[in-house]
Amino acid sequence: MIRRLVGFALRSPALVLLTVLGLVGAGLYCYSILDIEAYPNPVPPLVEVLAQPKGLSAEDVERQFTIPLEINLSGMPGLDHLRSFSLFGLTHVKCYFGWDTDYDKARQEVINRLQFISLPGGVQPQLSPWNTIGEVFRYTVRGKGYSIRGLKTIEDWVLEKEFKQVPGVVDVTSYGGETKQYQVDVDPFRLRSRGLTLTQLNAAIQNANANVGGQRVTLGEQSYTVRGLGLIRSVPDIRNIVIQAGKGVPVRVQDVADVSEGAHPRLGIVGKDENPDVVQGIVLMRYGGQTTPTIEKVHQKVEQIKSSQILPPGVTLEPYYDRGHLVKTTTHTVLDNLILGMVLVSIVLLFFLGNLRGSLITAVNIPLALLAAFVGMIVTGTPANLISLGAIDFGIIIDSTVIVVENVFRHLGSHGKGTMSERVMLSVAQVGRPMAFSTLIIAVAFLPLFTMTGVSGVIFSPLAPLCQHE
Repeated sequence: MIRRLVGFALRSPALVLLTVLGLVGAGLYCYSILDIEAYPNPVPPLVEVLAQPKGLSAEDVERQFTIPLEINLSGMPGLDHLRSFSLFGLTHVKCYFGWDTDYDKARQEVINRLQFISLPGGVQPQLSPWNTIGEVFRYTVRGKGYSIRGLKTIEDWVLEKEFKQVPGVVDVTSYGGETKQYQVDVDPFRLRSRGLTLTQLNAAIQNANANVGGQRVTLGEQSYTVRGLGLIRSVPDIRNIVIQAGKGVPVRVQDVADVSEGAHPRLGIVGKDENPDVVQGIVLMRYGGQTTPTIEKVHQKVEQIKSSQILPPGVTLEPYYDRGHLVKTTTHTVLDNLILGMVLVSIVLLFFLGNLRGSLITAVNIPLALLAAFVGMIVTGTPANLISLGAIDFGIIIDSTVIVVENVFRHLGSHGKGTMSERVMLSVAQVGRPMAFSTLIIAVAFLPLFTMTGVSGVIFSPLAPLCQHE
């Protein structure tokens, strides 16, 4: 098969040249649309399930939540194994699927199972958006004159909502700062003296925190919409909520509890550089997403936020990690290796073979092999990274190419017999199937160039003494 292909290449140099140009064009186009990652995803399809039972110890979380989740999630199609851990107020179950399982199908299977799982206390398990290569953008929120609680509120209610609208972004995770709360500190003695229970207090606050509609009131030719406004907006609103009215005397929340504005208990802190307490946001890319398009759209969203003055006066968004920089570094590393490989191969072949044209044409095989790899990656849906490009370009193609070229030169020496085409065919037959792909590249990129320029075996006469030694 390889001999017939090489023979066809020698008989039709113009067609082979067009094939080479087509490969170059297809490779450049595939490179422009190729998903370039800094590093490959090291894990098979992984779906993580989280549940947050408040106030329970790790032992109780394991017994009441983690074990029931593991039992109900077992046996899913394509599931390889489960792993889990239990912490105070948190259960985390990881579902590892086989490499041949589609991630979207695995995720949907987990969602279907969760619908039939009932956990104590009405706790609802949910899927985690995190994945191993999902963190693509990090930033901090700063503002002179703003408290750490105010900056966290801006992050949760403004920036997080904006970044979630970016295509390719699955979630935004916030760390640091203080989460604002309205806190009702109940005095049990005052509550008991009024003859009330904690359940009644909770129900009163929940019922008062709602807007309701009352249809319409028609007066002549006009209609008026009736609304009941009850959403809580401030601490005095909570204090004035009526829990119970007995004998015309209302009992309000302020009569049995102290109401104040506070913060959720902090379990950690984020510091950066000289600032020991900052608000941080992490933009997460969806599983299987493309880094470069997602990062570009995130940058556009950042510019839109700055230009449209969505943030309050004095508040700024300061990026400090961008996956795009790492991708560019990886791409430059591959290009540097490509150029360095071409130079080294040319020098080594020039030193051993003594022919400049042969060494340069052999070095051309490096970018052609890389362009062919781009086409194959697009066809198979494989993202490009430093490992995949380096392995395909230098680990598979170049070693065998040097062997093929050296064998061709040996047969073109003074001891060879027959025409140039016959000698080339003989050299190809000797390298055998292990060098099949490299032989194909040589037939496309190397041999027709010699044939089209009319180069004969006489050009390689200086190699005759070397060939005679062999």
